[in-house]
Amino acid sequence: MKYTRLTKEQFTELNQEFINFLATQSITASEWEALKAEKPEVAEQELDIFSDLIWEGVLNRVEYLENISAQNMHLFWLTEKEMKLISVKVRNPEIDLTTSVGFGWFKKNWQSDYIDYLTASKAYSKDQNQDKFDLIKQGAVITKGDLFRWFDEIIGE
Repeated sequence: MKYTRLTKEQFTELNQEFINFLATQSITASEWEALKAEKPEVAEQELDIFSDLIWEGVLNRVEYLENISAQNMHLFWLTEKEMKLISVKVRNPEIDLTTSVGFGWFKKNWQSDYIDYLTASKAYSKDQNQDKFDLIKQGAVITKGDLFRWFDEIIGE
């Protein structure tokens, strides 16, 4: 397995896609039930293959990721050739960006001396999707990129 298995909730949400996947493997609903009962290791492999296919599809389409913690924001734009980063560090320990109050403070004080900005770019490794997945494993979430674009416009890079 290249990525990680989908959760039970994700499998439930993707039930029709999973049924279609099994159909491409020429596995009927009754055969799937028998496979789970008689050859659970083979059923597990099918779940893993399906999970990787879903992850590949998602990772191929993702353009923006955000990883926001109490004092840091890491905003990524995943272009075709490289990953661009805007990093924001709040040097005020009383501010927690993960709360609405803390983020509200930040929106009013984004030009404060208590805030540091850094921009960087990094080429992908041989496996672009694995690089993206590694960021997600570290806590990044897929977004529409509103924050990145706002900062990019302000910073003027």
